[in-house]
Amino acid sequence: MIDSRAPRFNQAVVGVVSVLAVVSGWWWLLAVLAAQLVVGLVFGRRYCLICLAYFELVQPVFGEGPLEDSRPTRFANMIGATFLTAASLSYLLGAAAIGLVLGGLVAVLALLATATGFCAGCEAYKLGYVVTGRRFVACPLPPRPRSAPDRT
Repeated sequence: MIDSRAPRFNQAVVGVVSVLAVVSGWWWLLAVLAAQLVVGLVFGRRYCLICLAYFELVQPVFGEGPLEDSRPTRFANMIGATFLTAASLSYLLGAAAIGLVLGGLVAVLALLATATGFCAGCEAYKLGYVVTGRRFVACPLPPRPRSAPDRT
């Protein structure tokens, strides 16, 4: 389970930095974003700069948002890291047009998710369940301890 605002913050940062990379030609920013997504996926949020920014700077101000299942978001981050890596390699190997398209696609989808809450990678994860004949069920929230009734 994760704070539902954390992925939106991550998507906003990825979207804005991807736009900056594509518009400016600073393709190495796409590689930095890919690396950060991979670090977060492999080592956890303690080592992801975008995650640290959210949990240390944003969440203390606005509080924790509603909790949601982290599996679709992790899958979306895997897809994002793959596309950003492919975009970076395309630029590095001289195929700037392919890098531009892949980086632009990440930017558009990340900003769409930020603005509307529609996460294409998350929906692809859920669609994978449908295709395999299973039903997606979000992880249930852990039970909260019952408070004893006040008998004063």
